[in-house]
Amino acid sequence: VQLVESGGGLVQAGDSLRLSCVVSGGSFSSYAIAWFRQTPGNKRELVSLINENVGVTWYENFAKGRFAISRDNAKNTVALEMNSLKPEDPAVYYCAAGATYTLRLGVPDYWGQGTPVTVSS
Repeated sequence: VQLVESGGGLVQAGDSLRLSCVVSGGSFSSYAIAWFRQTPGNKRELVSLINENVGVTWYENFAKGRFAISRDNAKNTVALEMNSLKPEDPAVYYCAAGATYTLRLGVPDYWGQGTPVTVSS
């Protein structure tokens, strides 16, 4: 299973950015998908996840009301829409796949390579 992220870049505070994750090589609809982020010297933290069945979503507190996760099972794609970006949001954002409980524990079955997000103030 391969996960490839795209959409990262440099934006100004208050701007929006849409990250995409394309999953190949497996049964996409059977995986829950999550977005994590990591800054230098810190461990990866869970940002949001969407389950494999009815699209139930979960967000970390800092993402609630600003970020939106969605999936398109026909295109094997998960997106993370990030709005009102703040100076504390810069990180490398990673896509991950697995069971919901493994994603919540931070030990997914598969990781993408990450896409960097930079926010200028």
